Amino acid sequence: MIGDGTVPGAVLLLAAAPVGRSRLVDAASALPALAAVRPEVLTGTAAAGVVELVDPADPQVVLVRLRSAAAAPGPLLVLLIGQLTLDRRQQLPHLALARTTAATARYTALPWHWLSAELQFRPPGTTTVLADLTADQAAWERLPPLSALAVAGAGLYGAVSPPPGRRAPAEPLYSRAVAGLLRSATGRPSPAELHDLAVARAGLPAEARLLTPLTTGPADAYPGPPVLPSGTAPPPPPPDRPAPPAPAVAGSPHPAAPTASVPGTGGPAAPAPAGCPVPPARPAPATPPASRPPAPAVSTASASTASASTAPEDPHPAILAAAREGRHGEAAAMAAAWEQHALRHHGPDSAEAVHWLEVRADLARLAGDFGRSCELWLSAASARLGAGEPEDGRDLVAAVDRAHHCWEQLGDGDTARRLVSRLATLRHRVPGPRPGAVEALERRIETLGAVGAN
Repeated sequence: MIGDGTVPGAVLLLAAAPVGRSRLVDAASALPALAAVRPEVLTGTAAAGVVELVDPADPQVVLVRLRSAAAAPGPLLVLLIGQLTLDRRQQLPHLALARTTAATARYTALPWHWLSAELQFRPPGTTTVLADLTADQAAWERLPPLSALAVAGAGLYGAVSPPPGRRAPAEPLYSRAVAGLLRSATGRPSPAELHDLAVARAGLPAEARLLTPLTTGPADAYPGPPVLPSGTAPPPPPPDRPAPPAPAVAGSPHPAAPTASVPGTGGPAAPAPAGCPVPPARPAPATPPASRPPAPAVSTASASTASASTAPEDPHPAILAAAREGRHGEAAAMAAAWEQHALRHHGPDSAEAVHWLEVRADLARLAGDFGRSCELWLSAASARLGAGEPEDGRDLVAAVDRAHHCWEQLGDGDTARRLVSRLATLRHRVPGPRPGAVEALERRIETLGAVGAN
């Protein structure tokens, strides 16, 4: 929810839960309080449009609305109120809709990863997702690491509450607290501030799990870019993204963007699991966005011949070359496409997905966007923690060190204050081998006048 106020914002409010006895939360009861908040307050802009979806039954209907919201040029707020469930086959998180049952979640609920698929290409810092979720019993018992709920391209805040112990549906306490704070606020709080205040006011169950852009993080010097594990073979390019350009020939104005593989697999990428829900492909635009690499026009015959005669190459050199030549948008788009491929084929907590998240973090640093780089490194560190890496693990410590270093480059501005709470939480948990990192951060927090981690 960041913008200069001149571009109208957009709000998508989704309140959904199964009908009948399967309903665990009265999601729609929070909407009257939210409707009393002026739309421009929700987004922090001079004007904003609001779309409400109440108990939709078809995930495709929700997808259409989500896709339309993602196309909005200004700040976007997505507020999700409802019931978290897992599909029985793959145990992936879904947002239950009106017709969802435990047996049909895979077909009648909204796959959580669709949020990342639609929001990941929005401008950095313009998208916030507030989630007020009540988990059903099976989802609560098998709740995935919170990093599995991270939304690419958006800052995620909110809470996941356990199923209510009584027969009556639970109340959306977090959403009501958000609405009350925004109605009475004299100034527009940042998403992190709004979240902290809402948690303090909501009276959530003691067992509730809090959602933030799961991250943190300093180091005296930047440790360097993420390292590609040795002995890995590249997979084919993602099937749902434009193919990288053909290798450059003599005199070509642009370097080759070779095809590549997701690191850490040891071989070609596995195909998507059978029946894994993915959002329908977007219609191809008349003119491809400038930030994405163009797809060469080749025949099926020539493509099959090329794949049989040449081995796929590592994409990292082409991505790094684009960044060093100042084509930062193109480099970021290629890395984001590979990250989405890794998310779909290997899962959000996989080594492949975390690696591409770290590549995007390093590209943001090369582009001079230290705030975005810090956020991404924090997310990578949280993902590694969620995957069970030890707190003194080399890669985890490096991710926190890189986040800390990028944060130090932000000076005393608003972005540094916005990120400091998450950084301090991770830095205390992952102090690293260098002495004094935690103490240096605490001294800096005092000078910022910011509130450190609890």
